[in-house]
Amino acid sequence: MKKTIVTTLIAMAATLLLVAGPAQSKGHLSGQLEIFSWWAGDEGPALQALIDLYKEANPNVEVVNATVTGGSGVNAKAVLKTRMLGGEPPDSFQVHAGQELIGTWVKADRMEDLTFLFKEEGWMDAFPEGLVKLIGTDTGIWSVPVNIHRSNVLWYVPANLDKWGIKPPTSWDDFFAVAPKIKEAGVVPLALAQNWTANHLWESVALAALGPDNWDALWTGALAFDSPEGVKAWELFGKVLEYTNEDASSLSWQQATDMVVDGRAAFNVMGDWAAGYMSTTKKLAPGEGFGWAPSPGTGGEFMFLADSFGLPKGAPNRDNVLAWLSLLGSKEGSDAFNPLKGSISARTDSDLSKYNDYAKSASADFGKDRIVGSLAHGVTANEGFMNDFASVMEMFLKSRNAEAAGKAAQQIAVKNGIGK
Repeated sequence: MKKTIVTTLIAMAATLLLVAGPAQSKGHLSGQLEIFSWWAGDEGPALQALIDLYKEANPNVEVVNATVTGGSGVNAKAVLKTRMLGGEPPDSFQVHAGQELIGTWVKADRMEDLTFLFKEEGWMDAFPEGLVKLIGTDTGIWSVPVNIHRSNVLWYVPANLDKWGIKPPTSWDDFFAVAPKIKEAGVVPLALAQNWTANHLWESVALAALGPDNWDALWTGALAFDSPEGVKAWELFGKVLEYTNEDASSLSWQQATDMVVDGRAAFNVMGDWAAGYMSTTKKLAPGEGFGWAPSPGTGGEFMFLADSFGLPKGAPNRDNVLAWLSLLGSKEGSDAFNPLKGSISARTDSDLSKYNDYAKSASADFGKDRIVGSLAHGVTANEGFMNDFASVMEMFLKSRNAEAAGKAAQQIAVKNGIGK
């Protein structure tokens, strides 16, 4: 009888632990949690909202906010590479979901499979099936998505367009038709910043030139970068660059956004973290202080990226990381973070009443538009290709030679195994 009671109690305890998952033990955690990211400055408040929630649930854990500044994580990725290869990984690090993580650190066998956590937390149903496939492979699920960003957005100030007598262009031909009028008014038609933003602009221009099917075909290897279609994308990009600011390489993406806000530029193509910057930092109301549209030629298409965090093998504080990841994937964490970040939730049950008009618009588009992946932010290609592509872009910015850029891009695609 005693043996039966003990067995029953053990079974009940095991069941409770299984149901509760790692979240039930969070309050008893101690030690440190190092969070490695490139979210600083204007993007810092969104990350801090998550840290505050974590510390509220885990008051005995010291959170080390290890940010490395630099747009799109260029500097952070270099530091991360040194640490990962040196056997000193952070507890958890920000990474773009997709090939940036899978083609680099998963391929190198440096990440833990998180399938167990997805099942325990019920995330297989909470996240869209397509997104779960993106962050996983046949052998596991490798990160927890914290948001969905849109890359192909054209930003403007409605009052300025009214003053200049123009409307947001729906195609690049429309843009070319009004750009001379904008220049005559002493205004830059399209604000651009440092080189990674050129990669960002290129992908929107290329999507417009190629269409979504051919864009996807670039990354499966079915369409070559030096094909006639691929070269035409570079030619269109070169024409667009004629209407950008000459000091682009010296500006941050925020400074390029400021050009639009201040009326020194008419438009800017940037991801919707710009919405977070304009609403949170600049205190502008969506729809009044700033407006948005799909980047020219990409109406009905949603070029997306997702920030995520994973669990490196050998993380010093594994249990603390699991509690962090549980928060990131929760509805509470998502709805605390995304309204400040300018992104939308990766979950399907987000409380849209907490989001501004831009985010509601983006959420609606994400539900109905054709979804394609971003190159500049790690969805479609591995980090090796992305690093090499930066050199191709630098070459093109100097030469404006579309055929040479197409050939160089195809060479690095072969080198980095794109489509294999």
